[in-house]
Amino acid sequence: MTDAAITIEGVSKTFRVFTERNNTLKSALLRRGASAYRDFHALKDVSLEIPQGSTFALVGDNGSGKSTLLKCLARILVPDSGRIERRGRMAAMLEVGSGFHPELSGRDNIYLNGSILGMSKQEVDARFDAIVDFSGVEAFIDQPVKNYSSGMYVRLGFSVAIHTEPEIMLVDEILAVGDATFQEKCAEKFADFRREGRTVVVVSHSLPQLRSMADRAAYLDHGSLRAVGEAGVVLEQYADAARTNIRTDDNGRVRWGTGEAMVDRVEVLGPQGPMTEEGLRTGDRVVLRIHYTAHSRIPDPNLGITMDTAEGEHLWACFSRDQGARLPDLQGPGHVDITIPSLPLQKGQYSVHAGIVGTGPDDVVDFVREIAWLTVGAGSGLDSGGPVSMSARWQVPAAAAVTEGGQS
Repeated sequence: MTDAAITIEGVSKTFRVFTERNNTLKSALLRRGASAYRDFHALKDVSLEIPQGSTFALVGDNGSGKSTLLKCLARILVPDSGRIERRGRMAAMLEVGSGFHPELSGRDNIYLNGSILGMSKQEVDARFDAIVDFSGVEAFIDQPVKNYSSGMYVRLGFSVAIHTEPEIMLVDEILAVGDATFQEKCAEKFADFRREGRTVVVVSHSLPQLRSMADRAAYLDHGSLRAVGEAGVVLEQYADAARTNIRTDDNGRVRWGTGEAMVDRVEVLGPQGPMTEEGLRTGDRVVLRIHYTAHSRIPDPNLGITMDTAEGEHLWACFSRDQGARLPDLQGPGHVDITIPSLPLQKGQYSVHAGIVGTGPDDVVDFVREIAWLTVGAGSGLDSGGPVSMSARWQVPAAAAVTEGGQS
């Protein structure tokens, strides 16, 4: 018995793209009834398995075939060849407002869409309040959905779909339409799905979002499967198709490069020494110590540190050569320090990535993702939001000072 939620074997799908159509009787006669077209191969012999209980990402550029594959999984499209086997109840959220009638109210559309997705009236009755609460459109639930914004469409449609309690959930790019609060609720729901052993297949162009939620991924390129495996490795390969030797090391970290030298670890040193469980504080002096081992001599090396937020948003990058620092040749084991005089980060978790670059910017010797994490606790002068602390100061000009009587 396989533990795959979905098995895809040799799936291909071709569309006809017409370059000239017979729109008039004259054109039909001149072409003797034949329209000019070319075949577009959206999927080419794709085979993969989607494990049960995984959050599985499909990535690729526009036209790569990922949405076509998702529609084949949802039985909206039928492959020209190959086989797809699904194991479990499935719900799909592929288009904004799919299954909604524009003239009906949100309330009526919950029952309509629920029945399309396989729920009985009694099941919809039991889950109605939860559906409305999750969607956040309770103030408009009795208004026709034709008056809804695209974001309201998404929230209500997605809420109905997830409350069918499917074993397999298919989600297309439409989640990008929702606001930040809704996307956070969706991420929490996907985490619940994973804990419950449900499967989520998601198409998105947001790599930070996928890095935080997906554990497996497939990379499609012009209809062909380029890579499938652990999400970290596949997403990095998609992020820069020119990268080679992308792999996971013994610690499960994603790294790539030629390997003449290796980044062993990054030590985080605060004012009192190595970072403790309590973490650092905003404004602390911090040293990031890059430990390396050079198996062969690396002349004129360029070492670098980059940092992301916990959600995967790129925050900062600093390379020695860009700073004008000339480092000695790397030979054997050693370390290099980079000092941050006053840590400008607010409370939170931040991932640190480190690398060694040779004489050219594309000459990567070794680069390691998430080799260290910064934990920042509460510091002095916290700003009101965002990951950075700008050390801002408020000041009222003397001429604008208000007197005791309220007159200036």
